Amino acid sequence: MAQIDGFFKLMNDEGASDLHMVSGQQPVLRIRGDMERVKFKKMGNDELRAMLYEICPEEKIKLFEETGDVDFGYEIPGLARYRCNFFQQKYGIGAVFREIPSEIMTVEQLGLPAVIARLAHLPKGLVLVTGPTGSGKSTTLAAVVDECNKNRKDHILTIEDPIEFVHKSQKCVINHREVGTHTKSFSAALRGALREDPDIIMVGEMRDLETISLAMEAAMTGHLVFGTLHTINAMKTVDRIIEIFPAGQQGQVRSTLADALKAVVSQTLFKRIDIKGRCAALEILIATPAVRNLIREGKTFQILSSMQTGKKFGMQTLDDAIMILLEKKMIDPNDAYSNCVEKAKFLKFLKKAPSDFTEV
Repeated sequence: MAQIDGFFKLMNDEGASDLHMVSGQQPVLRIRGDMERVKFKKMGNDELRAMLYEICPEEKIKLFEETGDVDFGYEIPGLARYRCNFFQQKYGIGAVFREIPSEIMTVEQLGLPAVIARLAHLPKGLVLVTGPTGSGKSTTLAAVVDECNKNRKDHILTIEDPIEFVHKSQKCVINHREVGTHTKSFSAALRGALREDPDIIMVGEMRDLETISLAMEAAMTGHLVFGTLHTINAMKTVDRIIEIFPAGQQGQVRSTLADALKAVVSQTLFKRIDIKGRCAALEILIATPAVRNLIREGKTFQILSSMQTGKKFGMQTLDDAIMILLEKKMIDPNDAYSNCVEKAKFLKFLKKAPSDFTEV
């Protein structure tokens, strides 16, 4: 048992999502979104480095010492998996660990809209799950892949950095590939994937032009592709994909994206006030013919209007999702106000004037 495993056990017991360890400071847990210090001594750089290196693969240590940061996965059987990031900072070594539960929750257990489960039954196309870091994208995507695994007879290929949720093959055959361990990059894995007879491809992060281009190509050639992006809403997601390409290619990319895209799910995570835990507000864009035309014609600013009128297709805006949580008294009105788009609709729920002077 590694020395750091005790902190992972504490993390699990406290229901923390993240563990921060930085030389010269006490360990810190992120519990329900808030940072809480652990009653433990401050560790020096050498002491913390020795503790961290105990769980780090040798090739990752070498990479960290060459580059100053590294990602990898670590698992404690019977407890959980952890996404690990080591980084070098002003006062020495630092690390952040994200807990990945060993049990994959279903769409129903997560309380997600029914349309999310239906995405798992699409025959082909591109489905994007977006949101800021720590918004629960991986958890939602794992639930959708689990739905595929239980109900389809296909080959699922996941490409991640590092591997997070581990799925056991049920009706589907599942292969997990880790960037840096099993393949050189996301783009290299995607190029290889097209020769590996997949039906469903899950791309952990679409972070560059080549990866996005290959993901769209896979979606256009009969595969169902799930991917994540760090964008804050559905409109920004469409714009981000198009804008990453050179100006001369953007017209063609709009046309390709309009044909390939099936849905965008954008998440914002909230601390619950009714029980311990957190919940997600989901903005859902379904690529109906009207939405495809808006993308093709470069009128993405009108997508919000399509979402407002497309509830029968399962679409909803972020504000609608936040309002549902607020009316159920699941989240704090101030949190709702801070994260909504149309502030005026949420002012009536506040007991005092908003604290953000830029929104007044």
